[in-house]
Order: sequence, then C-alpha cells, then structure tokens
Amino acid sequence: MTDPIPSAAVPFLSRVGNQHFIGGKWQAGAGGLVVDTFNPGTGKVLATLARGGEQDIDAAVASARRAFEGPWSKFTPAQRQELLMRMHDLIERNYEELATLETLDMGAPITRTRNLKAFVLQVIRFFASQAMNCKGQTIPSSLGSNFTSLTLRAPVGVVGGIIPWNGPLISQWWILGGALATGCTVVMKPAEDASLTVLRTAELLMEAGLPEGVVNVVTGLGSEAGAALAAHPDVDRVAFTGSTETGRAIIRASASNIKRLQLELGGKSPDIVFADADLDKAVPGAAMGVFNNSGQICYAGTRLFVQRSVQDEFVERLVAFSKTLKVGNPLDADMQLGPLISARQLERVMSYVDIGSQEGADLVAGGERMQGPVADGYFIEPTVFANVNNSMRIAREEIFGPVISVIPFDTAEDALKLANDTEFGLGSAVWSSNIGTVNKMMHGIKAGTVWVNCYGMIDPAVGFGGVKHSGYGWKGGDQHLDGFLYQKSVYINGD
Repeated sequence: MTDPIPSAAVPFLSRVGNQHFIGGKWQAGAGGLVVDTFNPGTGKVLATLARGGEQDIDAAVASARRAFEGPWSKFTPAQRQELLMRMHDLIERNYEELATLETLDMGAPITRTRNLKAFVLQVIRFFASQAMNCKGQTIPSSLGSNFTSLTLRAPVGVVGGIIPWNGPLISQWWILGGALATGCTVVMKPAEDASLTVLRTAELLMEAGLPEGVVNVVTGLGSEAGAALAAHPDVDRVAFTGSTETGRAIIRASASNIKRLQLELGGKSPDIVFADADLDKAVPGAAMGVFNNSGQICYAGTRLFVQRSVQDEFVERLVAFSKTLKVGNPLDADMQLGPLISARQLERVMSYVDIGSQEGADLVAGGERMQGPVADGYFIEPTVFANVNNSMRIAREEIFGPVISVIPFDTAEDALKLANDTEFGLGSAVWSSNIGTVNKMMHGIKAGTVWVNCYGMIDPAVGFGGVKHSGYGWKGGDQHLDGFLYQKSVYINGD
C-alpha cells in the first residue's frame, strides 16, 4: 500500500521528529539517539522519535516536580475542572487529526478510531466531574468534646505513566484524567511503536492553558526510558499497562522509594457460551470480543468456551462470521480489521498459529498472513482454532492477535473450573438466557470484569481492573482517584 499521508496528519508529522515534550515545549533528546516508528499498514517509516534515556527522564521528572510545587499547586478543584473541560473541547475540535494519527501509528481502522470519540470525551468528562470529589471526612472524636478530628486527601505528587501501543489515544486519559483531576503532575512514556497521539495531546493540553511541566512526554524504548521512569526516586506513583513480565520488573523497581502502583497486565480471558444463549448475538459478540482491534486488547476473550451440545453449530457460524470481516487498509472506512502493530508482533502471532496446529487443535479459519495489496503491512486473517484443550499453549499464553481458541465444556461446573484454570484474571463473559446460570458464573469467575450477554463494554463511572497475574489497581469509578491521593488525619485541640 502506498497511500499518501492524510492531510489531517501532515502538520504534526512535520514538526514532531526527534523531540520529547518537556516543560511545555519540544526538546531534543539528551543523547541524540532516535527510534523509527512504522505505519503498520504499509511497513514504512512514519516518523522518527527521540530515543530517551535516564537524562531525559531526569529532566521530565524535574519539570513535573517544579510544576507540582509551583503554580499547579494553587489550582482549586473548580479550576482543575474548568481546565479539563477546556481540554475536552479542544480534543473534540481536533479529534479527526487525533484519530488519523492513531490509525497511521498503530493500525486501528479509521472507523474504530473515529468511533472512539464519544468514549474518549466521556472519560474526560468523568474525570472533570471527579475534580470536585476529592474529599475527606469529619469524624466524631473519641478524644473529648474539645477535639475535632478529620481526614484530608492530597495529591501524591509526580505520576509516571507507561502505556502500551494498542490504544494510546484512550489509554493516556486513564492517567492524565486522574492526575489532572487530583492535582498531580505526569511524566508519560508511550510505547515506541505508537507515541504520536500522546505527543499531540500534550501540545493540545498546553493550548488549553495547562501550566508548563504538568504533563511531560518522553519517547523511547521501554527498557531504557520506561525502566528509568519506573525506578526514578522522585516519581511517587507509576501507572502501567502492558505485559505481566514487565509488570514484575516495575514492581521490583518501585522498591527504590516505595512507589504506589497501578498495574493492568496480561490476560487470557474466558468467554463462556451456554447452549441456551442467543447465538445470533453470541456469535458476533464473542468473535468481536477477540477480533476487535485485531486481537490487541488485554481483556480479549480469547478462550472461547462453548457448551458441547451447540459446539458444532457455533463453530460453523463463527467461521462464517469471520469470513465476512473486511481486513485491509486501515484508512479505508469500509475496513473492520487492520494490521498488527509491528513485524515483531506479526511474527509472534504467526508462531502461535504454528504452535496450535502442532498441539493438535483444528485450524478452521484464517491462520495466514494476508497477501495482495496489503502484503507489505502486518496483516493476518481472523483465525479460529476448534477442539482446543485448555492445557494447550494457545489456550494458556497471551497471543495478542486475532486468534480464537474454542474449547468445549459440558456443565456449568466444568465451565467454571476451566475458566478459572489460568494465571490471569482480567476479563470474562457469560452468554446465557438462564439467570441462575448467569448468577453462578458471575460470582464464581475470578476476574476483574464479567460481561453478561455482551463483551468489552466499559463505563468510566464503573471502571475495571485485574486480579491474579493480571495486576491490581482500578481504572474508573470512585476508586480510581484513590491511587492519585494520599490521606492524612488531622486532630484539632480546641482548648
């Protein structure tokens, strides 16, 4: 594919090269190193980014600390709310540019990135409302009538945000929203494969009137800039989304100054279809619970458990549905699936296709790298394995691609045992018309989210999180802000 860069993205791409965004302005990297980011739809270089290291992280953290202790500390909750609403309006006005950059940078179909607009704006509005909700309590004192006891909640300080490449346009706001609502400052380290929308958002935040240094962005490799941010002694909290292996490294690094952590890690989520489910809804729902974003979603329902009595029919319909999906140039509004993020990720997913076949699973749909006009991009067909055993590697390891493993089960007890037989606990779903079955599953599944007769729906007022090796901490809801605040008790002697 040799499609020209859309005009909406050209101005930003012409000025972004080889620079971090620190202290409210573009700054060249301290070491002069660079890293290329590729358009996954074409395999061609899209932009060249600064490859940050310890010096750049030091500069960004120092900038964030100055802002935290400077003008930003004087902003009232009402002023922070007003600022977030100005950001909301700027994001809304510039959203077509952001959607285009996201599609070019990480390959999501333009229809998907455009359709995310309502959700991105909803998340920003939610955090604007939470700016007025950072409250403590007055508590009746047991010390005597002359004492007044109360609690206050205050911002923790500098927050390090390390986000993945599978959706930076929305991922950044789970960190920016909480930090700006509470009065914290931020150093963001986006994934080297997809940094552009985070950098552009930082520019727009300054246009909205954000003080210099409140939000800083350092680009580069996770093993360099990301590791330096996680270990930095003047970072008070780290929010990370990514692999469980990297999450463990961040936990170890946090010991340097006992950082607070919020970790959303890997997943191998069970999606359970009972024989009494409405298959007209369950088939496309379960399919897109994996194929959406080309399988590059942490909570994708890649272990698809189907009750044995309807397994054959379900697989037949699932295969037929997968063949209707349009996969191709993500800038084409007709496309439903785009490429994987990189040649590295394509190689990883294709290796799991080979593993599945070697393990004895039946490859019933897809499994091939796409050829023709998209051959230079990182495209793979929507892939379905049937007759998978829960002990197979394709059923236990996170693939992060459009690969479904269909696993049969007989009873609700079997389904629950199989669903929980995993080290992960991020998402899950149940498809059934029986309220008793639904009740049993929703209470028995060990996961941070359970969807019933749907998949992947997120409300920022409710939120989501993980258990077991899928991490800890909560995104959204009242609990989200707790991670950006610490509590202090105050005892006032009235004598």
